[in-house]
Amino acid sequence: MSSEANLLPLIVEPDRLAEVLDDPQLLIIDVPLKPESYAEGHVPGARFLDYRRLLVGSGEVPNEVPDEAALSALFSELGLTRDTHVVAYDDEGGGWAGRLLWTLELIGHRRYSYLNGGIHAWRAEGLPSETTPTAPVPSEYEAAILNPDVAIDRESLQERLSDKGFAVWDARSPEEYRGEKGQNRRLGHIPGAVNLEWTEAMDKARQLRIRDYAELITELEALGLTPDMEVVTHCQSHHRSGFTWLVGKALGFEKMRAYPGSWKEWGNRDDTPVEKP
Repeated sequence: MSSEANLLPLIVEPDRLAEVLDDPQLLIIDVPLKPESYAEGHVPGARFLDYRRLLVGSGEVPNEVPDEAALSALFSELGLTRDTHVVAYDDEGGGWAGRLLWTLELIGHRRYSYLNGGIHAWRAEGLPSETTPTAPVPSEYEAAILNPDVAIDRESLQERLSDKGFAVWDARSPEEYRGEKGQNRRLGHIPGAVNLEWTEAMDKARQLRIRDYAELITELEALGLTPDMEVVTHCQSHHRSGFTWLVGKALGFEKMRAYPGSWKEWGNRDDTPVEKP
């Protein structure tokens, strides 16, 4: 059966999503930073996802990826199937929605889109919203890490730092990047990493949609990041970098990866190189 949902682009505008809300193969997931955002009004049919389910939640690096059993349980609860097209959004410009879509990429589920601007853009367009929770229709989804290359671990990242055509995009604030603030044993940044804070990729005049692509590519190229490079992005917990990973994909960076351990792992070890300006 053909599905309009499966024709949606990676970055979908609110009016386009509104046209396909009745598509049975569409799974809309609201993964807000503030849970009350969902209760205040969500896209009709959207399921609520507690963003903490996207993190392992314990151990030395609690922001690591959950294991396959936990991911299978999560996506089965949400009702994901192989044919489902997921549209993710949040209430903060794309951090947790990006982390969710990156997780789908990791398990090889590539039918997905991001609602540009999230719930802010949806509401600003005057589109209908619901306040009653949408109950998921559970499925039996077996998640496996089918696309491990979308992630990189600390050891591999450390080995690759001097490679030609390899770059690190630090999505944290300039203060964190410079080592002036942070809650880690060591402050600063990964040697050679370039800094463009995640919110700098948002258009604050257009409900936090992704900024003009040509402008963003120009800014990233000025920092030394080009679409032909292998680019790893990170922040403190791979939340803010969920959005920068998504932005890179939208801009045509075909080798976008993320370091889920992020500074939470890197900055709390004694055997990782740290740079300060």
